[in-house]
Amino acid sequence: MQDRFDIALLHLVQRDADRTAEELAGEVPLSPSAIARRLRRLRAEGVIARTVALLGEALTRERLRALVLVQLNEHADRAGKDLLLARLDAAETVQWVLEISGEHDLALLLDCRSMDAFVAEAEALLAGSPAVRRYETSFVKRSWKFAPFVRLG
Repeated sequence: MQDRFDIALLHLVQRDADRTAEELAGEVPLSPSAIARRLRRLRAEGVIARTVALLGEALTRERLRALVLVQLNEHADRAGKDLLLARLDAAETVQWVLEISGEHDLALLLDCRSMDAFVAEAEALLAGSPAVRRYETSFVKRSWKFAPFVRLG
């Protein structure tokens, strides 16, 4: 169970994980060594799953991003669905996979260097899978907000 200090730290590091314990101590009333210990514990417990670097638009603006909605076959066996999910998980072009309710079963975000690369990836991952009934693709024109932040408490 996280206390108010853990929650304050988690809010801060979700926005900027590069801040040092000394910098964080300016906003959380703990010593830098106590903050470092708490962050190590939160990582060890899996509360902080990982720390990643988000690339700036200077490198990513020319890339093709696709939102793909997938309908699975009603009669797809569990092994076929598991194989599809494992392939999606292993594909570097697949940025996220969400299991959703409604008309579609999965929502995917793919990042590819070109339309040809997207077509090849979609055919390899989706068109060839017996678990996939159909899929629809919308291409991202602009990204206005990406904020992977979870408000706790």
